[in-house]
Amino acid sequence: MLTFGLFDHLDSNGLPLRDFLAQRLDLIALIEREGFSGYHLAEHHSTPLGMAASPSVFLASAFARTSTLRMGPLVYVLPLHHPLRVFEEICMLDHLSGGRLMMGVGRGGALIEHQRYGIEPASAQARYHEAFAVIMAAFENDVVDFDGQFFHYKDYLVQAKPLQKPHPPLWYGAPNAEAIGWAAPRAINVVSLGPASRARAISDRYRAEWNALGRPAAELPYIGITRHIVVAETDAKAQAIARAAYPRWAAAIRFLWERSGTPFTLEEIYPRDFDGLVKAGNGIAGSPATVRDYVRRLQDETGINYLLCQMVFGDLGVDDAQISLQLFAREVMPAFR
Repeated sequence: MLTFGLFDHLDSNGLPLRDFLAQRLDLIALIEREGFSGYHLAEHHSTPLGMAASPSVFLASAFARTSTLRMGPLVYVLPLHHPLRVFEEICMLDHLSGGRLMMGVGRGGALIEHQRYGIEPASAQARYHEAFAVIMAAFENDVVDFDGQFFHYKDYLVQAKPLQKPHPPLWYGAPNAEAIGWAAPRAINVVSLGPASRARAISDRYRAEWNALGRPAAELPYIGITRHIVVAETDAKAQAIARAAYPRWAAAIRFLWERSGTPFTLEEIYPRDFDGLVKAGNGIAGSPATVRDYVRRLQDETGINYLLCQMVFGDLGVDDAQISLQLFAREVMPAFR
């Protein structure tokens, strides 16, 4: 079985921000109606790659527009946050949503953004681990006393806990198979990007670790991968839509790197044009049959049980996005249930 979610950078498409956010909220309502399992949004700063710099604020509105869809940040970039503030927002969102929040955490992959936010990149990993420890302490205790390198709290009285116990399900962007030694004992859902071979190493390692812990196979956490996907009535139409929409997204993901005169580190994964993305194996545009075959091969190659579809990006028009989402939900997804 393969479960399907949507991954969204909320990258700028040129609309005024109010219209852009309203359009995205309409699409999220459609995503729920069409039966997707989850919606995951990225957190970015100082770049057109991410126009929802505060995931919690956007999610509060998205939860109010939906009733069953699970949603969450992928990820909260913890080095940029006050950890107890994030904890409080998590508790509020989980109750406001009726227990539908997914809690993605991470260091953040674009350290070039940390610099502009006033955080020294060299400290980001340590800040992330410390912030995560603070948040987990707040889930587990009624009083938090913490004395770390970056965060210091004395007699913080925990006034709220999340609706989901002991906390919302955790999600993490796994950079490699070695990260699974940390994720598996904590039952953390993981997502990777890029080569199918990396995803296969991650999924194999997760299953091996899970079995070694003696846990039921039926309770295996989600092991996912992200892919750009566009669906239309024909291959030619889908490819034309994707080729037109993708360059704006590719420019957005490179924006800060090029402004800084720094080589873009994800060039092999995200080339400048959609044909290059397809050649690298990281995206597909086609008819429902073509996309269905692609997803089946991807599942076989990687061993994933969760596919995060990036289906709204760049200059992709709202009408084309709606048709793509509906075709995928109605003619691709049922083959994997």
